[in-house]
Amino acid sequence: MRRPNILVFMADQMSALALREYGNATTLAPNLSRLAARGVLFRNAYTNYPICAPSRYTMLTGRLPHLIDAFDNAAELPASVPTVMHYLRRLGYRTTLSGKMHFVGPDQLHGYQERLTTDIYPADFAWVPDWRAGPRNAPTGINMRAVVEAGWCERSMQIDYDEEVAFHARQKLWDLARQAKDQPFFLTVSLTHPHTPFTASKAHWDRYDHARIDLPRVGPIPVEQLDVHSRWLYYSHGRDRMEVTEAHTRNARHAYYAMCSYIDDKLGETMEVLERSGLLDDTIVVFTADHGDMMGERGMWFKQTFFENSTRVPLIMAGPGLGRGREVEANVSLVDLLPTLLSVADDGRVELSTPVEGADLTRLAAGDGRGWNGRVHSEYYDMGVCAPCRMVREGDHKYIYTHGHPALLFDLASDPAECRNLAGDPALADVERRLHAAVLDGWQPEAMTERILHSQAARQLIWGVSRADAARDNWSIEARNGDKRRWVRGGGDQEGTNAVKGRMRFPYVPPTPQADPKPIPDVPGLAR
Repeated sequence: MRRPNILVFMADQMSALALREYGNATTLAPNLSRLAARGVLFRNAYTNYPICAPSRYTMLTGRLPHLIDAFDNAAELPASVPTVMHYLRRLGYRTTLSGKMHFVGPDQLHGYQERLTTDIYPADFAWVPDWRAGPRNAPTGINMRAVVEAGWCERSMQIDYDEEVAFHARQKLWDLARQAKDQPFFLTVSLTHPHTPFTASKAHWDRYDHARIDLPRVGPIPVEQLDVHSRWLYYSHGRDRMEVTEAHTRNARHAYYAMCSYIDDKLGETMEVLERSGLLDDTIVVFTADHGDMMGERGMWFKQTFFENSTRVPLIMAGPGLGRGREVEANVSLVDLLPTLLSVADDGRVELSTPVEGADLTRLAAGDGRGWNGRVHSEYYDMGVCAPCRMVREGDHKYIYTHGHPALLFDLASDPAECRNLAGDPALADVERRLHAAVLDGWQPEAMTERILHSQAARQLIWGVSRADAARDNWSIEARNGDKRRWVRGGGDQEGTNAVKGRMRFPYVPPTPQADPKPIPDVPGLAR
């Protein structure tokens, strides 16, 4: 029997809670709806790390972040760690990447046999965080300008990049359709929308009635009432330096929805090529994202937190051997994709040479949830925080651990907006004790702290002596001449990602001034 082709279509920073299939009636994404109707939708899918690179490493390796030292967006994925691409090549697949994967280090393939485009972000150690600098450490320059300057544009760096990625992916499908059909393919199409900044094309912006853009369910929470992790991000994102009004929030959400529609259009164009080329009936299509976006909920933006908007991701699978129009309620996560893709590639067999933490989702997709433990983990150690942070969800309960600080416990069935912290409630003492043990199972926060600080120091040393060397190879793939100048790179450019992207916006919008940073209150763990 011929093995099925596999196409993984990825969005960047797309929250499941922004989509109609997950309860949001605003977003216009008909192609996603059609894909869900012909496949299986996982209603409670989570990222294992709410920021780009570690989440993608986990998805491709089947390993949880701390087990492969995926500490942050400047962490190198070791070339010695097998990926799903290596396993699929063992089964005879041709493996191709078009778009972003945020690999850091000299290995820019990790089992892909070819890359059709470069990456949009640096492959060097430019973005190493520094916990010793306190919560304001943000090597990418992420800040509230992305919200305050939200709106439409004719062109942006994101659009430039994704147009190129989508074009090359469609052309690759036509090339594959012309070739002999005896070798299956694994093609990853990875776009950067709806990642910040919140700028959408005029055409996609105009699909929405601005007056009908919904506002967050939970408004801004006073900084003194925030949990410690959220307070860290408050200062890291510079929310004390720039006022975000209701008008700014509506503009940013409008742009975010419009960017989701852009992704939907690109998915539709890709599906059309699959259908017209005769490849659709032999191809498993997986749609997902690396993490979500807070979209102004609780006054928070971007990712880096364990609240639902940031950690819940869309996950839809459709194709031969999978159900149609089915929804799965069980908790799953991106770490489950490696064994799942191997299962669909090899008629239910998953032969592994190394340990993985993920589990095969095909039985769940078929409606058989027997034996599924429904427990998912997520971790965070990157810019903005100052200690190891971890989350576990089991059933309807979510437990958030910030080392050295009070925990959070939510019942998502009765409190989907996560407004009532139940930690310390005697009625849930057994639940809290069990989830606390689950967070610490195989994960020691004191040891993690030492490993992370050592890793940061080592990479900061290397970056410090190499950043000024204009002749050095910064490891980024150069798919065509000029790639290393067109996109966000390391080198001496430390003005921040938002600033680089801002220069590429057309028409140009001058940067909004920010107030000088205010002293951070003397709260243990906030000022170091």
